[in-house]
Amino acid sequence: MDDMDLPMPDVEVESISPNELKGQIDAGENVTLLDTRMESEYDEWKIEGETVESVNIPYFEFLDSEIDEDVLVRIPDDRELTVLCAKGGSSEYVAATLTERGYDVDHLEDGMNGWARIYERVEVARYDGGGSLYQYQRPSSGCLGYLLVDGSEAAVIDPLGAFTDRYLEDAGELGAELKYAFDTHVHADHISGIRDLAAEGVEGVIPEATVDRGLTYADEMSLAVDGDEFVVGDATVETVSTPGHTSGMTSYLLDDSLLATGDTLFLESVARPDLEGGDEGTGDAARKLYESLQERVLALPDDTLVGGAHFGDSAEPADDGTYTAPIGRLEAEMDGLSMDEDAFVELILSDMPPRPANYEEIIATNLGRQETDDEEAFELELGPNNCAASQDSLAGD
Repeated sequence: MDDMDLPMPDVEVESISPNELKGQIDAGENVTLLDTRMESEYDEWKIEGETVESVNIPYFEFLDSEIDEDVLVRIPDDRELTVLCAKGGSSEYVAATLTERGYDVDHLEDGMNGWARIYERVEVARYDGGGSLYQYQRPSSGCLGYLLVDGSEAAVIDPLGAFTDRYLEDAGELGAELKYAFDTHVHADHISGIRDLAAEGVEGVIPEATVDRGLTYADEMSLAVDGDEFVVGDATVETVSTPGHTSGMTSYLLDDSLLATGDTLFLESVARPDLEGGDEGTGDAARKLYESLQERVLALPDDTLVGGAHFGDSAEPADDGTYTAPIGRLEAEMDGLSMDEDAFVELILSDMPPRPANYEEIIATNLGRQETDDEEAFELELGPNNCAASQDSLAGD
């Protein structure tokens, strides 16, 4: 709807960039948003935060020359307001109509599409392995990735296709060359950047177990099996098989300091087990997940950091701003990690959220069975990740 011609009022409309809005939210400023997308889009995916107040009124409510009073009464008129939509078109129109009526408003440049392009790199301060470790954060979807840099070499874990150039640029900025790109599994919520990086000369590494799912480009990658080690500078990346979320789900232990768990374990939940085998295979996958958590993850020292591939709304960042936590703390806080197998499986199957939007097309693309251009890929992965087993935190209050 953002591309349609709208009768723009003859007033100047202020705008705010996605990064500026993110900065306000991070600083704890009170932010009021008027989201003009359709209610179904808003309910599925919106900008949230402790200091964010959000009102949803679809743009078509503002098309009449006389806006219904029932609409206007829902809009705060005692503070600054940021109007947003999907791409930035209808929000500019709505902001103009409200400016004419005396409201203090601006609009979000490029809308939610612009919000989805925010990608931040934050150093993991508690990492005590070789070199330096950074966490990539995509607030729009909760996707996380990792960049390990030691000396002149670097490796990225779970790269996103939308940010391929960013990894190469960041490694160069840090004085290193990107040597490896690791995928933890066949992702269902975003398009992987591993093939794009391989095309740039980076060695792509995928779990060997993913090949059995029909991966079409395995001969272009290095295949990792449990216990394999990859050297980045003087740091070591060890392969740790952790099936459950998928049959090929693999974690990577970064120099004995942080376990990049992919979708096995998050700060507030564990993986959902239903995206590969569907409903029929969910129970067996949940039992494999239990074994992976108990025998491979929780067997590591308590001070080993966990860094998942996603974070949800209930996840709290650490003091360094990263979504990481020691295994011992997660075990103490998450009841599911201390249950017996039957209770764990019952818990995991009891409250799974809706499956990620477009997940079948995303999986097909990541397997190499479907060609998707950059614009199509970006549209496919908009929205929340929904890769955790529960819609609520499993880590207590």
